[in-house]
Order: sequence, then structure tokens, then C-alpha cells
Amino acid sequence: MLRLLLAVLLIYTVNQLHFDVDLGIPGINIINLLFGAALGFMALEGKLSGLSAPSLGTPLRLYFLALTIATAVAMVARPQVPMEDLTYLKTLIFYPLYYFLFYYAVRDIKTARRLILLVFVIALLAGLEAVKEGLDYGIGGYSETHRSAGPFGPDFRSANRAGVFYAMFIPMFAAPVFFLKGRPFWRMVALGGLLILAGAVLFTYSRQSYFIALLAVAFVAVRRSMIIAIACALLFALAVPYLPQGAFERVEETQQVGQYGEAEYDDSTASRWDIWGGAVHMWSESPIGVGANRFKGLIGEYSNYPGKDAHNYYVLTLAEGGLQGLLALLFLIYALWRLSGRFLAAAVEREGWTYAQGFRVAVLAMALGNIYGSPFSEGTVMGAFWALVALLERYLQMRRAEVSVLPATAPRAQTA
Repeated sequence: MLRLLLAVLLIYTVNQLHFDVDLGIPGINIINLLFGAALGFMALEGKLSGLSAPSLGTPLRLYFLALTIATAVAMVARPQVPMEDLTYLKTLIFYPLYYFLFYYAVRDIKTARRLILLVFVIALLAGLEAVKEGLDYGIGGYSETHRSAGPFGPDFRSANRAGVFYAMFIPMFAAPVFFLKGRPFWRMVALGGLLILAGAVLFTYSRQSYFIALLAVAFVAVRRSMIIAIACALLFALAVPYLPQGAFERVEETQQVGQYGEAEYDDSTASRWDIWGGAVHMWSESPIGVGANRFKGLIGEYSNYPGKDAHNYYVLTLAEGGLQGLLALLFLIYALWRLSGRFLAAAVEREGWTYAQGFRVAVLAMALGNIYGSPFSEGTVMGAFWALVALLERYLQMRRAEVSVLPATAPRAQTA
């Protein structure tokens, strides 16, 4: 039953916006109930302890502390509706808790492998949804309202966060293509998934996601070999003329020529710079932070764009949570990067090593995805990521323990 609950939780998390379920309980939704039910079954099965401390335990607790302080500042210095502030704090903390839930829930290799595969399937289906939307809109010139959002939003306004999700999971599909030798069937499946996610990124028309996706594939290819990386670059160059015209129009509109021949940037890019400058000014006046969920209400006093999001989670965290909040966030991301290196060192067979290779680049993609947007607090985007971190950690721990009890250890996959 616990495994079924974990699977349903993963599926529902990414697809929750497709369901309009209101329980009528302030601050509580279906996902909270699924999470609570999973915790209940874990308690009955004695799975709330008995393992070594999770690697991200301390960084996540420090991040939660910074969020709590930011919420307290908001409620004291700029009081609004207390229940809304507490609900906002709950949302910020809730999805990273998936890491702890899945870490302690998974106690055998079969469950870990199946749930990892499920995360891949969920990402693939989300990508197919975006591709279908793009094809339904039609392949032609760029239109702002014809951007695919997949399951991450009702319309084009959610396309950027959708693009970050797809770009973040692209290296997880690219890694088996480049590294999973001896598994031709799974390499072909991974290649199909990689192409679908690439198509999904393309139809979001998200410029940052274009950059992140290309960089992610390049990094995975370089880690395989420079020759493979060069071959991929040539293949991409050959494919460029066949890409939709709208993709070129979207990229080209970033920088335009004014009526006097001067270089100008499109409104989306220019607005971000204005907002970021205003956010820094906001922080300079309130070094401890203006408080969680107060940015949109104040940014109009510091920029020409009232009511707007920061479109950069690091800037948003600095403005709302102060320097201590930004440091806690950066420490958490550094801990994720360090953990990805530990995954590579801990892998004792090719499957785990392949996962680790993809995850290392996925962490980089996630970090980059929050420079031009703020999806870090979006559960639909990050929920599956936090679960995947825990699943990979437990899988590699159990595989290493399994190998250590064998009379002889096979040669490590890293040498191949």
C-alpha cells in the first residue's frame, strides 16, 4: 500500500493542475492528504527511522529555518492575512519534504528502481503533452499565446516553468543514451524520451530552456568523450534548418534594432533587468528581507512593473528572505551539487553510475533554471526532482551495501 501511495503521489504532483479538487479546508489539499497517508503507513511499518541521516538533512533544515524567519518578518513588519502567510510557508516547505519521505520510505532496491523508472515515465508523459499542444497549435511562426505548458499550467503563461522541468530532466534521459552500454533496448527507449523532451522544450518557446537543454546535452556528451560531443554538435547543426521557424523568431526577438539603429531588448528581457535592480534596492532598504510573499506587493515602489514576480529565485530570496535566506538557498544548491559527486563515487555498477552522471547535470540545469525564472518553489516542477534525489541516494546506498557482502566485487563502471 505504501508503494502505491508513493506512486500516486508522484503522478498527482506533476499533474495536479489537471484536477480541480477543492476540499474546502484552508491550507489543505489532496497532495497533503496523500503525503500524510504515506507517513501513516511508514509509521505502521516502522520506517520513520533506522537509516543513516540523509545527506541533505542539514542544508534543508537551514533553508526551512530561513523561510520561517522570512515568514515571521512578513507577519510582524508587514502584516496581512496570517492564514495566507502560513499557507505560503507550508507550500515553500512542503515539496522539499518529498526528499525525506522517499528517503525513509524506500527500503529495497526493487522499489527504488521502480519509482525511479516511474519518475522517468512521468517526465516523458509530461513531455508528450507539451508536444501534442505544440502540434495542435501548428508549426509555424512564433505566437506568444501558442506556447506549450504541458501539465504545468492552463495556458502559455506557464510555458517557462514547463521548459525548466523538461530541460532539467533532459540529462537524465541523455545519460543512458551515452553511458548505458550493454542495454541496447533501454538506450533506444532513453533516446526516444530524449527526443520527446527536446520537442517539448522546443514548443515551450522558452529561451532560457533552449540554452539549458543544449548545455545539458553538451555536458553529458563531453563527459562521455570529446569525439561524441563534436559528433552531437555536428548533428545539431544539420538539424537546425529543420526546426520550426517560430523557435528562431523567439530567439531573435531578444535583441532588436530601434528606430535609430540602436540595440534594444524585448520587453520581457528589459522588464527583468528593471525588476532585478528594484529588488536589490528593496533589499538594501530592508537587509533582513521584506518578508515572504511580500515581493509582488512592493516591487511597484522600486520598478516600473508593479505586481510582478522577480523572475529569478535568487533575487526573490534575497529581497524577501535577506542575505541569510540567499545563503541558505545557495548552501542547499551547493549540497545538491556535492551530493551528485558523491553519487558518482558511490556507484558500483553501470546503471547507478549512469543515473549519477545524468543527475549531476540535472542539478546544474535546475540551478540555471532559477536564474531567469522562479520555479524552485513550484511543486509541479520540483516535487518529482526532490523525490528523485532521495530515490537515487537510497538506490546507490543499497547497491553498494549489496555489493559489499559479495565475495568479490565486479570492476567499477567508471573505468568504462
